[in-house]
Amino acid sequence: MELPLGFTAHVANVGIKDDTTDFVVVAADEPCNASAVFTRSRFAGPSVEISRRHAADHRLQAVVVVSKNANVATGDPGRADAEELAAGTAAAIGCGIDDVLVASTGVIGRRYPMDRLRTHLGELRGPFTGTSADDVAAAIMTTDTHPKTAEAVLPNGARIVGVAKGVGMIEPDMATMLAFVLTDAEVPAADLDGTFRHVVARTFNSLSVDSDTSTSDTAAVLASGRAGAVDLDEFAAALHAVCLDLTRQLAADGEGAETLIVVDVAGARDDDQAKRVAKAIVNSPLVKTAVHGADPNWGRVAMAIGKCAEDTDIDQSRVRISFGDREVYPTPIGDAELRELEVYLRGDEVLIGVDLGTGEQAWTVYGCDLTDGYVRINADYTT
Repeated sequence: MELPLGFTAHVANVGIKDDTTDFVVVAADEPCNASAVFTRSRFAGPSVEISRRHAADHRLQAVVVVSKNANVATGDPGRADAEELAAGTAAAIGCGIDDVLVASTGVIGRRYPMDRLRTHLGELRGPFTGTSADDVAAAIMTTDTHPKTAEAVLPNGARIVGVAKGVGMIEPDMATMLAFVLTDAEVPAADLDGTFRHVVARTFNSLSVDSDTSTSDTAAVLASGRAGAVDLDEFAAALHAVCLDLTRQLAADGEGAETLIVVDVAGARDDDQAKRVAKAIVNSPLVKTAVHGADPNWGRVAMAIGKCAEDTDIDQSRVRISFGDREVYPTPIGDAELRELEVYLRGDEVLIGVDLGTGEQAWTVYGCDLTDGYVRINADYTT
């Protein structure tokens, strides 16, 4: 998959990973309208702190990513390293330091290997010749099993291309993991920011792998404008399609995951209630393990709904629960239906539906099952 018009990339190995690419710069020909959202973790890394400041004016020209090293909880030296990374990238492509977004992902508590990065930055010169979004997606991976890309084309030929990484520690407040969306559509800065934030709420912010929040989460969109103006509604729909595609890929590739879980809560009092209940279900270890074991134990879904104790308008007599298109509560199910549900739960994707009976709003969240593979990956992460 090619990058949109106006963007090029440099991908390299600087020695953080043993045998795969671990350093990326995506650069625009000139400063772009942009929007970015970040983790709200109180242990946010210097890359987030710097990038939050640089993206505040909704103008960016480059994104630099260091993979397999988060540079989090490294104090003033780590902050100085991240500032130097931004400055070196800006010098290489000839833009302002404030136009560079810095992103990092990987082990917490380790500083960048600045000797290697400094040497590489000293030799780096734009303009770049790389145009492969697949190469960018591969270079930002950590425990992902495969690169994640998505694309949409607007009626005037403008393209939206997204790349993302992240298969664990995904339970966002403002964004999630690392996700970068590039477009050659011309979109005013205010419209781009408002649209992106709305889309993020329904996609990346509706994703949870393990209920933990990363210290480095960053999601950004840059618009070069090279393909001309577009209809804003068409752009919003296409942007949502790209981000939703990436969200589903991330959930399906959750650490050790074998099954994508989609939880659709309808009949809610408001969006917040629908999302809160949906997250309670998708984050429940008991629900996750039931799906993994193909056990149609709808009682675990009822338990997760019941945990939302502050939602006093939820009345169990009005709640409906379904697996796929089969209602399992309050409608009784027999042995034959249970066997059918066991087969359904062995599929690659499982839909859990809930109608709360408290209103008319709905929300959908995305997650995955909990396997012994998740335990092994995270038990051995730094060793």
